Amino acid sequence: FFFLLSFHYKFSLQYKFRDLTIEELKNVSRTYPNFTFSMNTYTFKDGSQKDLLNFSGTVPVKYGDFYNIPIHLWILDSHPFAPPICFLKPTVNMAISVGKHVDAHGRIYLPYLQNWSHPKSTVIGLIKEMIAKFEEELPLYSLSSSEAARQSELLSYIAKITAGETDMKSKTKLGGGKNEGCFNKITVVGAGDLGIACVLAVAAKGAADKVVLLDLSEGAAKGGTMDLEIFALSNVEISKGFSASADSKVVVLTVNSLGNAQTYLDVVQSNVDLFRGIIPAISHYSQNAVLLVASHPVEVMTYVSWKLSAFPKSRVIGVGANLDTERFQYILTNLLKAEALAKDAWIIGEQGEDKVLSWTSCNLAANQTEAMAARNSRETVANRAVEVLKGKGQRSWSVGLSVADLIDSILKDKRKVHSVSTLAKGCCNINSEVFLSLPCVLGTDGVIEMVKLEEDPLVQEKLQSGAGSIHDLQQQLKL
Repeated sequence: FFFLLSFHYKFSLQYKFRDLTIEELKNVSRTYPNFTFSMNTYTFKDGSQKDLLNFSGTVPVKYGDFYNIPIHLWILDSHPFAPPICFLKPTVNMAISVGKHVDAHGRIYLPYLQNWSHPKSTVIGLIKEMIAKFEEELPLYSLSSSEAARQSELLSYIAKITAGETDMKSKTKLGGGKNEGCFNKITVVGAGDLGIACVLAVAAKGAADKVVLLDLSEGAAKGGTMDLEIFALSNVEISKGFSASADSKVVVLTVNSLGNAQTYLDVVQSNVDLFRGIIPAISHYSQNAVLLVASHPVEVMTYVSWKLSAFPKSRVIGVGANLDTERFQYILTNLLKAEALAKDAWIIGEQGEDKVLSWTSCNLAANQTEAMAARNSRETVANRAVEVLKGKGQRSWSVGLSVADLIDSILKDKRKVHSVSTLAKGCCNINSEVFLSLPCVLGTDGVIEMVKLEEDPLVQEKLQSGAGSIHDLQQQLKL
């Protein structure tokens, strides 16, 4: 086996941290000598394939008597910085007991996987938690001979899943029916006030066929999550397992760490650590999704999501100044009766107090004198609108409505312009990889194009200053 690991061409070529991986799996082999190792092709849900190291065997579980529970683990090529993909591997006389940590396909979900962080997390530690959780809730049960016969088709299906075949490619009757990937499905990660507000706003707007609320909190459902379960909405599902997010068109990130951080940098780092356990799993299950970030600080967390997911920049966006811009344009149009100005007015830059007012039109007048007068008039009206805008705040339900509006534009390919956090490198002489809110055309693939701003030296100076501050903060973070 270790000769295979050391010299197997595919392994040597593909695994980035092969020495760390080999050393860890040596420990696994010593602790569980019944495990067998191999290199096989794993097919992800989007149809892409990779040759991955995998191993299978049994782990001892005490549930009254002792049981040997068969498992199958796949080691991703970014190991040990990404958690393994874990399955049960039931024999012909076993059936899966679907529960908190196991789905109908035998996929295993554990807090240890969710919170995976090298070097603290190890495969040995994962297996130990797996055993502990299985001792609380046995994941398999024995079948009678007649039940075992009826189970054969299901086992065949599970075997294909654990070998890496996708639901879409499976042609068995059990895999039949309408493919969930054809629906406009979205997932909201985080069941706090903002997450629930997003779910309710999306459901009310009818922007998606199905909404999954991913509740990552420990313990039983409580508060708003419990209320959602009591007053069930037909197209809303509440889950604690990342697999429920599979094939989402949009994934909304609303989670924020509630740790005991003392400084602002500590707070942001705590959020980064939280995202390290979320983004890889989300991007694995929905590899073609648009990631929509609403967590704070939105510019930094959008950057973190982009780095951790390795998605194209067009498919990772932050809610940015969309809400402020919509409010600003509404005030101009409905309160100040300046509709002609509203369509070109944008709030850009950073979310919060450092936001910047800008315009996407420079056709003010035919000559310089008239242009200056028109510009002064525009600025006067805009400043009045900004005064009205002050103090509005961003409550959870208002941000939820803004998120629902963005999702509607993405899923329905509306090609509507929104002020959202996008990679600003190359814009306004910004040379660093930072995300700022800028007017962007949104469609099914996220940002389709960035709308050109009116050239204004003061605006560019403010954006460059904001970009510099964000970049300095990002440089201090540990990704």
